[in-house]
Amino acid sequence: MPDQTDHAGMAALSICEALLLAMNDHKLLPEREIMGILLDAAATHENATGPGEETHRAVAALIHQIIAGGNSVRRK
Repeated sequence: MPDQTDHAGMAALSICEALLLAMNDHKLLPEREIMGILLDAAATHENATGPGEETHRAVAALIHQIIAGGNSVRRK
């Protein structure tokens, strides 16, 4: 079942990135707001404690890679 979870996670990530791009393209959210959403999500995982901490750190690192790659915002 791990593959099914991986596929679901990848699908969810793709859908969320597409939604962020669409919201920016249609001027529903400015780039700074989208960046804020991503940074808030990363911070939530960075501050998580207890079981699954390693997974939370990996999720935060992935979000920071998305930010660095500019995938969720069409930068000018």
